[in-house]
This record gives sequence, structure tokens and C-alpha cells, in this order.
Amino acid sequence: MSDTALPLPAGFEDQLRALLGSSNAKTDDALAAVDPGWNADNLKGGILALPGTTDEIAALVCLCREAGVSVVPQGGRTGLVGGSVSRPGQLILSTQRLNAVERLNPIERTVTVGAGATLQSVQEAAARHGLEPGIDLPSRGTATIGGMISTNAGGIMAFRNGVMRHRILGLEAVLPDGTVMSDLTRVVKTAAGYDLKHLLIGAEGTLGIVTRAVLKLDTLPQASATALFGLPSVEAVLEVIQLALRMPGVDLRGAEAMWKPFLDLTAEALGWRDAAIDRSAPIYLLLSIGGAEDGSLPAAFETLFETVVERFPDASGLIAQSSRQERELWRLREDTDLVYHAYPGAPSFDVSLPQSEISDYVERVETELKALDGAFEPLIFGHLADGNLHVILNCSGPLEPARMAAVEDVLYRDVKRRGGSFSAEHGVGTKRISPMEATSDSGKLALIRHIKASLDPEGLMNPGVIVRR
Repeated sequence: MSDTALPLPAGFEDQLRALLGSSNAKTDDALAAVDPGWNADNLKGGILALPGTTDEIAALVCLCREAGVSVVPQGGRTGLVGGSVSRPGQLILSTQRLNAVERLNPIERTVTVGAGATLQSVQEAAARHGLEPGIDLPSRGTATIGGMISTNAGGIMAFRNGVMRHRILGLEAVLPDGTVMSDLTRVVKTAAGYDLKHLLIGAEGTLGIVTRAVLKLDTLPQASATALFGLPSVEAVLEVIQLALRMPGVDLRGAEAMWKPFLDLTAEALGWRDAAIDRSAPIYLLLSIGGAEDGSLPAAFETLFETVVERFPDASGLIAQSSRQERELWRLREDTDLVYHAYPGAPSFDVSLPQSEISDYVERVETELKALDGAFEPLIFGHLADGNLHVILNCSGPLEPARMAAVEDVLYRDVKRRGGSFSAEHGVGTKRISPMEATSDSGKLALIRHIKASLDPEGLMNPGVIVRR
């Protein structure tokens, strides 16, 4: 498909309004009032459709196919890799109105939801029954289930519950020809041929539009506790995580590492300080545990801290004494907007590595980035229990292409050899196609292109994402 932007066909907008109603087809001033999310180009297409049912999406896809108009599906617009950017002549399709938490069965521990439901709305509905969807993200208030499925989102609890792929029992989607594929299975065990939902999970809207899903739910712990440790090395962090995983009577729910430059930035911006934490440590570990509401969780952390200090005498630690203090500690990790306030448009990267490779990888990356630019001091944090690192450059973006290519070479050059991935949870979008082509097996790339061409031969479904036009 050509990169040249084409105007919408004559009469297309009238047909769209007739199908959805005028209020559900936004242009001009009505579109200007919509928040574009993380990327201003998300709404560049100039026309936003808001279908309210799966059947309306199917009819809309058929209309677009007949008119030769490409479709850009959008959820909460929280993506960081340009997976929902649009251009004039394209139709932006929002799942915002498909936001119902339709059916929650606490006995089955399943919930059926529309693609436009936010993660937070699902969490709140499940919590009323003492349950949770087993996945959590800082953007929980805006990230939608359909978007999370389409990027195979991971988040804070992936080390124990898996990523989005592992939370989905059933799926409904509209395919590029307008066919509705509905397989809203509510059971774990099914050996009924190809499990087609996995083609849609992680496809970023290039193979169809997710409309509904069935998620499995887990028991929500009665109580939680949070602690922050200052530690001398990555190896110490990994050892403490292993100690925390083996604590009797509690479940480890979060293990978030923050390298010193990242913590310094967020702590300074939030005005946070506590004498219990040695701010000269090179790395910090934020732990969350859950268990019974019997007061044993702080005691479990105290026992853990005693062991940590025995192993690492220079370690420091702080156990949250209230829910307010817990929230303060989690803001240090989750409020990444603070980074982008300091460095607007800062280039960010999202890799995953086996835990045994993390220390050497970070040391190499920091050294080579410094050699590339003496001012570079990458802001690094991540879900270290599953090897996911987020790296943000301490500069305002965007970088000019040659410089970005040099940075990407530093970050991605040996990720595949080390057994990791260039994208852990953000997806490929439009920004990570080159790294995917540079680091992926040729057979895998050929199969990706073959599947795309087979299901979407006209290239109308989110063109230019994952697969080049």
C-alpha cells in the first residue's frame, strides 16, 4: 500500500454517519476535543468512528473494504510505539463504547468484557467479589482490554501470572473481511483445533479488531504490604527477589527495580525522601506482597530485611506503615510522566532478558551510551522478576534518524543472542519495525508477512504497523 495519503471517497462520511449516527462519527471541532493520548498523530486521520456493537464494527469494516479505506483501531491511546497513529484518508475506529463488563461469575472466576473496558473498571468489578484479573499496569485507568490484548501487555504481575496471552480464555474479533470470529470460551481446557485467538493477541490490530474477551480471574489477597530496599547490585536485587518468592505464607505480587538515576528523578520531582533509605545505593527494589489480613505481612518483611542485611550489610530498607505510604512508594516507580515532564519526547525502550544476563547487559549499555554521548545517563527501571527493563534516555526527543539508529544498535545488538526480546510489552507499532527485522529469525518474519497477506490481502487493517506497507 502506498504511503501517499488519499482523501476519503465521496459519500463515505455520509455512509458512516448513517451507519453509526452523527454523534458517533467525529470530525473537525468534535475531534479536536478528543485527547490524542501519548502520540499527537493518533488523531491525524481526521475522522473518528465510535461503533457500539460488534455488528456495527463488522458493518463498518465492510464499508471500509468496499471503499478502499484503511482502518486504524484504537483503545486507550496509551501505546508508546506508534501502533495507533493515523493519517489523512484513514478511518480511526475507537472501541470506547464497547466498555461493558458484561458477565462476571465468581464461581467460574471468569469475566466477559468489551474491548473498550478499561483495566481499572475490570479490576473494580472483580474486587467486589474478592477477585482480580491477574494483570496490572500503571496506565490501568486508561488502558483498555482490547488494547492490552492487541499488544499482549505484561505489567507488574507477569512474573507470577503471565502476560495478557495467559489471562484470556475466549475472544471475539472482526476480521479484515468483516467476518466475526466469536469464540468466547469460558474454560481453560479446550483441545478443539487451532487456537485462533492467539493470532489476534499481540497483532496490534493488523489482523482484525478485538471486540470482546473472556478473562480468567484470581483470588484477590485480603491484605498487602510494600517495602523499598536500597541494594548494592543487580545480583543483590535478584537474590532478594528469590528470598521474597520463598517467604512462607505470603505471595510476592510485585518486584520493581529502579536504578539510581531514575529514582533520583522521580523522588526529586515528588519531593520524596526518607532517612531509612540510603540514597547513594546504585539500585532499589520495590516489593509488594499479599496475604491474609492478620497483620503478618509487615512481620514477613521485617524477617526478610534481617536476612537481606545479613547478606548485604550496606542495604537499607523501608516498610510502608500505611496505605498512604504504600501509594507514595509506588508513585516513585509508576509516575513515569515525571520523566517526560523533565525530558519531553524522551526516547524510551522496552527490552526483556533472562535474569542471568541483566547485569552484564546494563553495564554494556551504560558504557556504550556514554561513549556515544557523554551526557547520556539512561533512566532504567523495570519488572526484574521477569527480566523486563525499561530504558529512557535523559534527553528530549525525537532523535534524528542516524542518532536513533546508533542508540538502537547499542540497545538491541545482542538481545537475541542473550535469549531476550527487543520488545517486552510495548509492542512493535511503527517505531520498532526495524529492530524486529534486525533481530528476528528470517523464517519468523516470512511467516508474519504470509499471515498478514493471507488475512488482509488489501492491507487495510492498521497498515504500516508490525509489517511495512
